Amino acid sequence: MSDYCLSCHSGLIPEVSWSIFFTKTVPTYLCSSCENQLTLVGGPTCKICDRPLEKLDPQYVIGATCYDCVRWEEDPEWQSALLKNHSIYVYNDFLKEVISQYKFRGDYIIAKAFSENIRKKIKTIDYDILVPIPLSKERQYERGFNQSEGLIVEAGFQPTNFLQRIHSEKQSKKSRHDRIHVQQVFRCIGSDLSDKRILLIDDIYTTGSTLRHAAKLLKEEGAQSVSSLTLARG
Repeated sequence: MSDYCLSCHSGLIPEVSWSIFFTKTVPTYLCSSCENQLTLVGGPTCKICDRPLEKLDPQYVIGATCYDCVRWEEDPEWQSALLKNHSIYVYNDFLKEVISQYKFRGDYIIAKAFSENIRKKIKTIDYDILVPIPLSKERQYERGFNQSEGLIVEAGFQPTNFLQRIHSEKQSKKSRHDRIHVQQVFRCIGSDLSDKRILLIDDIYTTGSTLRHAAKLLKEEGAQSVSSLTLARG
């Protein structure tokens, strides 16, 4: 447990009750004010990308699938590349700032704030290997760490680096069309993936392009299935 909130840096005041003598205490890394600004993904969600459906216009929901995923699945090149994405939080303004603090300001310790929920979520998913989405060598040098790998490690699991990024231009600067039609951004550096169930880990799901590029490559290399888990769903 930290003595201060990893987001706003205010002091943390532990809650004292009889339960602390009988139950295992979960470490606290965010104050109640910051914790309350996080919104868990819940309610009806897209069966493929986990996007909350309640706020979408009904015309963009087909059955239990959002229109974006319908378009992905209608494209023969990408059909069934990504089995299922799981996300923990809605990507709201507060989480956007926290992730920015984590990724771009080198505040690695923030990964601990999400470790318990990531650990719980991973345990609900069937997989054989956890694979973090890699950064380019330039990006990793700038940041000092890979944020996706950090989320795995701080949750108490072992990452396996089966992917290497070969295209360093930021995906966030591109339109959806450009993200989909860009050349493959990864190469596989892993050993035998035959019949393995891969769980990709990344910080944010936005268009799903990065995860599908990785998933498509891993399936071409023999993976049985590729799912993903992201901290946030944009």
